[in-house]
Amino acid sequence: MTRLPLQAVLFDMDGTLVDTERLWWEAVEQVAGRALTEADRPEVLGRPVEHTAAWLAAATGTPVADLADTLHREFAARVRTGVVPRPGALDLLDALAREGVPTALVTASPRAVADTVLETLGGASRFAVAVTADDTEHTKPAPDPYLAACLALGVHPSGCVAVEDTETGVASAEAAGCAVLAVPSLAPIDAAPGRTVLTGLEGVTVGRLRALLPYRLRVMTWNLWYGGTKVHDHRAKQLKVIAETEADVVGLQETYGGAAEELAEALGWHHHRAGSNLGIISRFPITAPLGDPDVGFYGAAGARIAVADQEVEIWTAHLDYERYGPYESEPLAHEEVRLGQMRDILRRIGDAAPVVLVGDFNSPSHLDWPDVDWPVTKAAQEAGFADSFRQARPDAVRDPGHTWSPVHGHPEPQDRIDFVLHRGFGVLDSRTYVSGTPRTWPDVEDNAWPSDHAAVITTFSLGNGPGTV
Repeated sequence: MTRLPLQAVLFDMDGTLVDTERLWWEAVEQVAGRALTEADRPEVLGRPVEHTAAWLAAATGTPVADLADTLHREFAARVRTGVVPRPGALDLLDALAREGVPTALVTASPRAVADTVLETLGGASRFAVAVTADDTEHTKPAPDPYLAACLALGVHPSGCVAVEDTETGVASAEAAGCAVLAVPSLAPIDAAPGRTVLTGLEGVTVGRLRALLPYRLRVMTWNLWYGGTKVHDHRAKQLKVIAETEADVVGLQETYGGAAEELAEALGWHHHRAGSNLGIISRFPITAPLGDPDVGFYGAAGARIAVADQEVEIWTAHLDYERYGPYESEPLAHEEVRLGQMRDILRRIGDAAPVVLVGDFNSPSHLDWPDVDWPVTKAAQEAGFADSFRQARPDAVRDPGHTWSPVHGHPEPQDRIDFVLHRGFGVLDSRTYVSGTPRTWPDVEDNAWPSDHAAVITTFSLGNGPGTV
């Protein structure tokens, strides 16, 4: 099982890298004129100055701007004289620098305070990016600061670990899609899926941070076109495609009987065959078949697969091809047949999650055609399924994603009729795939691509479960 590579580590500042939470607490007490209690924590820890100032203003009647200025002064004075790095913080930053892992500072403090603190850590050069409360419209707990840091670094949040010390900061990082290492300073933080809680940074290695990232699951849908028999050496070419795409699970249509078994045996994978047309092959163990094993040429088959200490469902579907909508003067004339098949598939799947539904629907998407409300994909969307290709590539004009057909050219309509839908996953990327430059029908025997459909490949992220305190 492959984890996502560690693209960057994003550090909160106050209470995480430097022991400032106590200084901020003391500054707020000074301005409030009273000792703070446990009940005050949500309004003080992990909050920007403006939030705490507004909270104090509501209690005291003092103007927010005046309180914010006073809080800034009180806190900055304490930082200049009393800030120290938290144990292990500088060692971890040095280790990341040695291994070439980019780092960013992501703080709810203003730029002036961040600059002062950075001097105690050896200067701003320790971080490739610094995002402060002055740099985004919304700060923590909104995801904006972490998203801004990822954008500036040119990385995807799913490949980043955020290091935080408060629930507010954790909420911000998790909303952005980062894995989180929580090192509570004053208030406890519970472990949760995708979040690990440690007592401090001492002994934390770059390897430990890499282990916090989610696993990758790459799912492909592929109509084999009569099992691939229209092309010479089709089985070897199919195996080459699966190897070069690094797919983990492939939902197959038009298997022509034994394709799923033969491919799985050659790869050393697991497989599930249903009827004469459908199959699923997986590098991960299949723990249960799903659906009707005697499904006809059209319909769907599913399998439960054990991946990274959890089970996911994968379904592959093939819908009726007759009276294909783009051929018809009335495009929706025959869609009721395909819609009925889709509704039956959705009924069989039920409320399962996480689940992936792939297949050749023989129908375009309502997300691609602004003037035609194609009902098959819309029914799947209404059942909670997201279209992974359109999530990754939302512009249908720039990225049409045609899968029909790389070998049937003009005047054949080109369209997107093969899909990787999902419920309950994070999408990292999705693309269509065709190897080589296929010649068009009927001169296809020597094509490197042994199908009349393009494949669709989506890379999903899978959480790695709760950490420990």
